[in-house]
Amino acid sequence: MTHDPLDPAVIVAEVRILEGPNLYFSKPAAKVTLSLPGYLDADEPAMNDLARRIGLRGGRAGAAGSEQRQRFLTRVVERAVRRLATASGTSRLGVRCRPGSTPDEVVAAYVWRRRGRARALGHALGPLLAGWLEGNDVIVEQSHEITRADPGERPTVITPSVPVASVTGTNGKTTTTRLLGHIGMTAGLRTAWSSTDGVVVQGRMVEPGDYSGPAGSRAVLSSPGVQLGILETARGGLLLKGMGVASNDVSVVTNVSADHLGLQGIDTVDQLAEVKAVITKVTKSSGWAVLNGEDPRVWAMRLGTRAKPWVFTLRSDAPAVRESLAAGGRAITILDGDITVLAPGREPDRLVSVLDVPVTLSGLSQHNLANALAAAAAALGLGLPRDAVVEGLKTFAPDERLNPGRMNSYTMPAAGGGSITVIVDLAHNEAGLEALMDVAHGLRVPGALVHLGLGLAGDRTDELLESMGEIAGLRADRVVAAHKAHYLRGRSMADLEHHLRVGLARAGVADIESCETELAGLQALVPEATDGDVVCLMCHSERAEVSAWLASQGAVPDTAADIRRKVVTARGEHDAEAAIAELWDLADPRARVRAARQLHAQHPKDARLAYEHASALDAAGDEAEAIPLYQQALDLGLREPQRHRARIQLASSLRVVGKAEESLQLLTELAHERPHSVAVTAFRALAAADCGRGDEAVADLVDALVHHAGDEDSLSYQRALHAYAEELRHR
Repeated sequence: MTHDPLDPAVIVAEVRILEGPNLYFSKPAAKVTLSLPGYLDADEPAMNDLARRIGLRGGRAGAAGSEQRQRFLTRVVERAVRRLATASGTSRLGVRCRPGSTPDEVVAAYVWRRRGRARALGHALGPLLAGWLEGNDVIVEQSHEITRADPGERPTVITPSVPVASVTGTNGKTTTTRLLGHIGMTAGLRTAWSSTDGVVVQGRMVEPGDYSGPAGSRAVLSSPGVQLGILETARGGLLLKGMGVASNDVSVVTNVSADHLGLQGIDTVDQLAEVKAVITKVTKSSGWAVLNGEDPRVWAMRLGTRAKPWVFTLRSDAPAVRESLAAGGRAITILDGDITVLAPGREPDRLVSVLDVPVTLSGLSQHNLANALAAAAAALGLGLPRDAVVEGLKTFAPDERLNPGRMNSYTMPAAGGGSITVIVDLAHNEAGLEALMDVAHGLRVPGALVHLGLGLAGDRTDELLESMGEIAGLRADRVVAAHKAHYLRGRSMADLEHHLRVGLARAGVADIESCETELAGLQALVPEATDGDVVCLMCHSERAEVSAWLASQGAVPDTAADIRRKVVTARGEHDAEAAIAELWDLADPRARVRAARQLHAQHPKDARLAYEHASALDAAGDEAEAIPLYQQALDLGLREPQRHRARIQLASSLRVVGKAEESLQLLTELAHERPHSVAVTAFRALAAADCGRGDEAVADLVDALVHHAGDEDSLSYQRALHAYAEELRHR
């Protein structure tokens, strides 16, 4: 491996000032990224000689280009930082160095007290290291450059005077932040929070934009009269600026998965977890670290924090629950369908049923259920009253007002009649898309389709884009590309879509329609959706435009009750399933009719209740009164399996009241749809007999009997019996 002498041997690629706690220190630090190709490629004897000259004892430089050489370079850089600091008047300095993303890259970090001097030290590293490589020691000259530099201001990291919670994670941090803020307001505290959407005070957006870094912390904690601060803390903010506060009372880490890898020197999920853990390292010893017990990387963060552990997990038998309680911590989990707090030596504290927490979509959204657990634990850890936590969980809805862009669900008229469900969600990575598809499948009626507007920002790896395409192809029935023109981030739209198509092809999807905007993607999907279908849009940059268009098309945001009804319907059930079952348990036909009439009167436009009312009348011998109710149920869009049964029962009632021809016509249609239904054949035979077509009726019954029989005689005479039946039809 030989270094090109025309290229610089030492390059100071970046000097970055981190304002607060960061990946390297729990206080403000400077981060210097160095490229050292000359050092990496130099002969081993030359590097060993350099080590002796600068007083670096122990260890050998290793062969040129080797991993050992890269480790050696970190020691050389650390020595350079310390020598420069001492020469320029700093006697004690925290310094940490680590290998970078490429073999010749080293990252050095050191605590700073004056911004200007810290920058000057970082830039002085280049000339010093270049001089050492050439056999020259320029410590004195470079130390003079540092001391002559404008000292600059001191760190301004905030020490909070009110309770503060920091929230991070790959998925769910914005929803958890918003929910925790809502609980704070429910508790009567003046609450402010910052997130990737902006700065919000008492539920009102005061500064839109990405405020998941120190600027958001300052805006929240400087808000007049603020009593509680919730700070979403994103990967980018931690790496580029550090944290905006010196400490927090509660830290929340939702999860860690592959996202934004290959940026700012973070190439693996383990490295990303190290970044996310920063917020737990500054949590007060009297505070709580709220950690996902089902994510091993997150749960391991308990070992690096002074705070007590508070684990959240959907599984009450998770090992992390036992570990947290054994360490004197807490757990929050699901126990018999209830959100429940566990503490050592205490009875379980059941806060609220999952079905009463709207953000969980009646328990359908597992990731939002986890977010609810995290927010509840954080709220209790902050000392908020239990009643306020319960009320906050019960009143936070996943709509565009309280949680914009996160699983916002709408009911929209379908072009061909009936209605469709539209879900708008960020779904920015694999876990997010899987969660979106889980919800979509949980809301579609049996037999309906899932349509997806697939779109991502350009700062994702090729592998992640292809994986997202594969998930989309496997789990959605129809896919269109819905691009985000403002978030291409260095990619072309064609390149981004190419990788999505590679993944789609793995799932057997040969081609998709391409739309240049998120709104255009939604507009392409909706006209093809039919009654009961679900349309999903991965939306980030055009939330306002999408919301306005949906409203113009008659779409209405779903309430918690609407979502619960859809979930039940998707299971083939009804909201009043228990009441319907009780109705049919009544032995007295008249009492059953009264109960059915009363239930139907409460919801006169409900197709299923109209059907049950008709069925009760039919069973009581009131066929004439049942007929219009059967027709009403069908007209209201009664779904299967009740729709098929209603048509059979309507035909039977028509025959009983003397309308045999109408009955026969309807049953003939049903027989064509389900030619092997014995019930349809039997009812049709009765209607045919009443119409004076007894031979045809007998023929149909013979065919049905022979088709379904399996005894030896039937099999022996099957052909003959079918032939005789055909003769009867033509006699």
